[in-house]
Amino acid sequence: MKRRALLSVYDKTGIVELARGLVELGWELISTGGTYRTLQAAGIPVLEVAEVAGFPEILDGRVKTLQPQIHAGILAVRNNPRHMAQLAEHGVRPIDLVVVNLYPFQATVARPEVTLADAVEQIDIGGPALIRAAAKNWQDVAVVVEPARYGAILAELRERGDLSPATRFALMQAAFRHTAAYDAAIAAWMEGRGQELFAGREAAPAAPAPAAGGPGTSAFPERLTLSLVKVRDLRYGENPHQRAAFYRDLSEPLRPDTLAGARQLHGKELSFNNIHDAHAALELVREFTEPAAVAVKHTNPCGVAVAPTIAEAYRRARDADPVSIFGGIVALNRPCDGETAQELRKTFLEIVIAPSFTDEALAILTKKKDLRLLAVGDLSAPGPAGYDVKRVAGGYLIQEWDVPAEDPARWRTVTEKGVDPALLADLLFAWKVVKHVKSNAIVVAKGGRTLGIGAGQMNRVDAARYALARAGAEARGAVLASDAFFPFPDVVEAAGAAGIAAIVQPGGSIRDEESIRKANELGVAMLFTGIRHFKH
Repeated sequence: MKRRALLSVYDKTGIVELARGLVELGWELISTGGTYRTLQAAGIPVLEVAEVAGFPEILDGRVKTLQPQIHAGILAVRNNPRHMAQLAEHGVRPIDLVVVNLYPFQATVARPEVTLADAVEQIDIGGPALIRAAAKNWQDVAVVVEPARYGAILAELRERGDLSPATRFALMQAAFRHTAAYDAAIAAWMEGRGQELFAGREAAPAAPAPAAGGPGTSAFPERLTLSLVKVRDLRYGENPHQRAAFYRDLSEPLRPDTLAGARQLHGKELSFNNIHDAHAALELVREFTEPAAVAVKHTNPCGVAVAPTIAEAYRRARDADPVSIFGGIVALNRPCDGETAQELRKTFLEIVIAPSFTDEALAILTKKKDLRLLAVGDLSAPGPAGYDVKRVAGGYLIQEWDVPAEDPARWRTVTEKGVDPALLADLLFAWKVVKHVKSNAIVVAKGGRTLGIGAGQMNRVDAARYALARAGAEARGAVLASDAFFPFPDVVEAAGAAGIAAIVQPGGSIRDEESIRKANELGVAMLFTGIRHFKH
């Protein structure tokens, strides 16, 4: 009796070649809808599922493979005499190979105009059922969900006449990963859609009340599945002895303005540290609407500036700390032109990120063979959606991204001396930067440029001393931003001694009055934002 393969794929890549190879090896093919028509048009002998099942495809294709004749042929254990007798009794032939890929749910929901109805129609039912059935019976049935595997499958069948248990087991693992990722992407996209769906009509259905002592009301689901697909293996992790890979989140549309969606135009492959640092640079430069340049080293900004042109913004960011930028990463929020490229080429850099690169800029920068150039498109859209995830031993920490709507109009002057209106732009600039600096964080800025950045210190006054020392004499008349409140007045004292004109900080310490009193003594204006920006 001929072995049977069921082919039912949305993505038709390579399916004709696979089917032709199977027929040449003596297999009988059964198929559905579009796949059936594709194989027929290619002149490949194939049976339609409806013919095998004795039941037509109905409900606009929602029911076609959900048939006992199909699933019994997949799930029967071949060395179980009772199973095989039941197949014979009901006239069911075994199916030995299942080749399935699923409706494009992720591609559908990535469209800006997608509706809930559109998304629902792209939730595959029969496909996952076939995959799971075949994967469950992996010792007797091979299941293939990735077109990239077709060539290897045919090669092994030609060489051995069958697939080895090791191959079947690997295919089973890939199949369960595939359906798990698919379901996770659906669950993630549906999260919160109830409020959108029922807005203005009725409340979204209430979740069951938590058990006594339970977690209570939360913005986070009780179960959260990460749906990730590997983008590439990396040379190594933070250090050469650590293996690493880069994955992207399938629950979110693939955006060109993220590292997962960026186009690499030139240079060596990205490393683990490159990607981590590049994300930090990209998220900071996204904060600005005016032409801005950000230089990052070890995930911390070392120079940030805005200017009327992107070339001038880069020069000012570079000159803010010409030592630390060496070997760093630069992000621009405007296209990189020839003038900017001429400036960039003067310093050894690992990566340059920009919405695009002009032909002139590429001609200049591609002469540096190892410099990585990443094009990320328009950066005006808000940053990442979903959750910020941090791994700890035994679990994950999940939080919202730190993207509150900043409203300087709500900031509160707490000192006797008011803030000079001419300093407000610098205070907002410094406040945007300090949000992206590792805590404890202090930023000194003037004229739309950082002068000194104190990052990751164990106490706040040391961070301030470092930032002020970096600023030097330029600190006089500048502004200072702190990511969190001052537990003591020592930072204000250091700022006043350096000639800082105004300070912006969250406020909220039980000793705020001591810092306010010290600022009044020194004639330094101080604003409270009411928002903290710790970054660990």
